[in-house]
Amino acid sequence: MTVLLVALGAAVGAPLRYALGQRFDGSWHRGTLTANTVASLVLGACVGWSVDGSAFALVGTGFCGGLSTYSSLAVQARDLGPRRGTAYAVVTIVLGLAACAAGFWVAGGQA
Repeated sequence: MTVLLVALGAAVGAPLRYALGQRFDGSWHRGTLTANTVASLVLGACVGWSVDGSAFALVGTGFCGGLSTYSSLAVQARDLGPRRGTAYAVVTIVLGLAACAAGFWVAGGQA
Protein backbone atom coordinates (compact mmCIF):
# COMPACT_ATOMS: atom_id res chain seq x y z
CA MET A 1 0.00 0.00 0.00
CA THR A 2 2.84 2.41 0.83
CA VAL A 3 4.29 2.07 -2.67
CA LEU A 4 0.94 3.06 -4.16
CA LEU A 5 0.72 6.13 -1.92
CA VAL A 6 4.22 7.23 -2.94
CA ALA A 7 3.30 6.71 -6.61
CA LEU A 8 0.06 8.65 -6.20
CA GLY A 9 1.87 11.59 -4.56
CA ALA A 10 4.54 11.56 -7.25
CA ALA A 11 1.83 11.41 -9.93
CA VAL A 12 0.72 14.84 -8.71
CA GLY A 13 4.12 16.35 -7.85
CA ALA A 14 6.05 15.43 -11.01
CA PRO A 15 3.56 16.89 -13.52
CA LEU A 16 3.32 20.02 -11.39
CA ARG A 17 7.11 20.37 -11.51
CA TYR A 18 7.02 19.89 -15.28
CA ALA A 19 4.28 22.50 -15.68
CA LEU A 20 6.18 25.02 -13.54
CA GLY A 21 9.31 24.44 -15.61
CA GLN A 22 7.45 24.85 -18.88
CA ARG A 23 5.71 28.00 -17.69
CA PHE A 24 8.47 29.84 -15.81
CA ASP A 25 11.89 28.47 -16.77
CA GLY A 26 13.91 30.91 -18.80
CA SER A 27 17.46 32.08 -18.47
CA TRP A 28 17.24 31.75 -14.67
CA HIS A 29 15.04 28.61 -14.31
CA ARG A 30 12.47 30.15 -12.00
CA GLY A 31 10.09 27.19 -12.43
CA THR A 32 12.57 24.65 -11.09
CA LEU A 33 13.55 27.04 -8.30
CA THR A 34 9.88 27.45 -7.36
CA ALA A 35 9.24 23.70 -7.44
CA ASN A 36 12.23 22.94 -5.20
CA THR A 37 11.33 25.73 -2.77
CA VAL A 38 7.67 24.69 -2.49
CA ALA A 39 8.66 21.04 -1.97
CA SER A 40 11.02 22.11 0.83
CA LEU A 41 8.28 24.20 2.46
CA VAL A 42 5.76 21.34 2.36
CA LEU A 43 8.30 18.81 3.62
CA GLY A 44 9.25 21.11 6.50
CA ALA A 45 5.56 21.44 7.42
CA CYS A 46 5.13 17.66 7.31
CA VAL A 47 7.99 17.24 9.75
CA GLY A 48 6.69 20.08 11.95
CA TRP A 49 3.27 18.43 12.12
CA SER A 50 4.94 15.07 12.83
CA VAL A 51 3.22 13.51 9.84
CA ASP A 52 4.14 9.85 9.55
CA GLY A 53 3.04 6.59 8.05
CA SER A 54 0.72 6.68 5.07
CA ALA A 55 0.32 10.47 5.07
CA PHE A 56 4.08 10.99 4.96
CA ALA A 57 4.43 8.41 2.17
CA LEU A 58 1.81 10.28 0.13
CA VAL A 59 2.87 13.87 0.80
CA GLY A 60 6.47 13.82 2.05
CA THR A 61 7.97 11.08 -0.08
CA GLY A 62 5.60 11.00 -3.06
CA PHE A 63 4.46 14.59 -3.65
CA CYS A 64 7.57 16.40 -2.40
CA GLY A 65 9.88 13.85 -4.01
CA GLY A 66 8.06 14.18 -7.32
CA LEU A 67 7.92 17.96 -7.13
CA SER A 68 11.56 18.56 -6.24
CA THR A 69 14.40 17.82 -8.59
CA TYR A 70 18.10 17.68 -7.92
CA SER A 71 18.99 16.39 -11.37
CA SER A 72 17.42 19.36 -13.14
CA LEU A 73 19.12 21.71 -10.70
CA ALA A 74 22.51 20.16 -11.48
CA VAL A 75 22.03 20.26 -15.27
CA GLN A 76 20.64 23.79 -15.22
CA ALA A 77 23.45 25.06 -12.98
CA ARG A 78 26.00 23.54 -15.35
CA ASP A 79 24.29 25.08 -18.37
CA LEU A 80 24.30 28.55 -16.79
CA GLY A 81 28.09 28.57 -16.63
CA PRO A 82 30.46 28.87 -13.69
CA ARG A 83 29.33 32.12 -12.09
CA ARG A 84 25.63 32.12 -12.84
CA GLY A 85 25.41 28.37 -12.22
CA THR A 86 27.07 28.69 -8.83
CA ALA A 87 24.76 31.58 -7.93
CA TYR A 88 21.73 29.56 -9.04
CA ALA A 89 22.79 26.54 -6.97
CA VAL A 90 23.48 28.66 -3.88
CA VAL A 91 20.14 30.51 -4.20
CA THR A 92 18.31 27.20 -4.60
CA ILE A 93 19.96 25.66 -1.53
CA VAL A 94 19.49 28.74 0.65
CA LEU A 95 15.84 29.17 -0.37
CA GLY A 96 15.20 25.46 0.13
CA LEU A 97 16.64 25.47 3.64
CA ALA A 98 14.78 28.68 4.53
CA ALA A 99 11.50 27.30 3.14
CA CYS A 100 11.93 24.04 5.06
CA ALA A 101 12.60 25.94 8.27
CA ALA A 102 9.59 28.21 7.62
CA GLY A 103 7.33 25.21 7.00
CA PHE A 104 8.55 23.57 10.18
CA TRP A 105 8.02 26.79 12.16
CA VAL A 106 4.55 27.49 10.72
CA ALA A 107 3.51 23.93 11.53
CA GLY A 108 4.46 24.52 15.15
CA GLY A 109 7.51 22.29 15.20
CA GLN A 110 9.78 22.54 18.20
CA ALA A 111 13.50 22.86 17.60
